[in-house]
Amino acid sequence: MAERITVPSDADPEDVLAAVTPGRRATDTRSAAALLTRVTGARPRVWGTSILGFGRTTYTTADGVEHEWFALGLAGRKAAVTLYGLTYDDGDLDLIERLGPVRRGKGCLYVSRWDALDHAVLEELVRRAWAAHHRPV
Repeated sequence: MAERITVPSDADPEDVLAAVTPGRRATDTRSAAALLTRVTGARPRVWGTSILGFGRTTYTTADGVEHEWFALGLAGRKAAVTLYGLTYDDGDLDLIERLGPVRRGKGCLYVSRWDALDHAVLEELVRRAWAAHHRPV
């Protein structure tokens, strides 16, 4: 079995934020990190090389192995800010539909226009996801 590369590290979250480009995407990523920090009350931890993870949870792969993971996360990519952990269940589709322009993936949202989101809706989505997925260690 291959060694997992997306694991928690001791890297400084500020270094991850400082590496995000271009400028607007860097600003959006910092805004997303601030929102997640404020709403969850958790400090981010770097997972892999470029994901900021908040809190902890576990998941089980198809082979029955349980893995540690972050409850919520984000990554500033060139094309979009990726928000992880907000779409695992279809129970929050009511909020996602009101959120604004996002693309939805399995377990994540891709935000290319942070300023076009309804941030009150996003905060509620984060609150719900945190309550559903965070498992204190």
